[in-house]
Amino acid sequence: MSVQVKDVPFAGTVPSPKTENEGMITGSWRTRRPILDKDKCTDCRMCWISCPDSSINLTNGSVSFNLKYCKGCGICNEICPVGAISLVPELDFEE
Repeated sequence: MSVQVKDVPFAGTVPSPKTENEGMITGSWRTRRPILDKDKCTDCRMCWISCPDSSINLTNGSVSFNLKYCKGCGICNEICPVGAISLVPELDFEE
């Protein structure tokens, strides 16, 4: 049974992993990378609640992406009510 956004009670918490499992890194095959426009972000946290891989971090109220686990599925992009998250082809980045 998976937790759906509608099932999270008002002011409820969504558990997040306490440690990273290095054996479960899945971001290496991502084809699209999420990019946050901080000027558009309203800190609604819908992306954080909706991420199926818990790859969105909230640090001091700021959203960031843990690219080791992000698969580039685009759920965060689709759920964002203000369009603050875009998906850019991974090939556009040099690392």
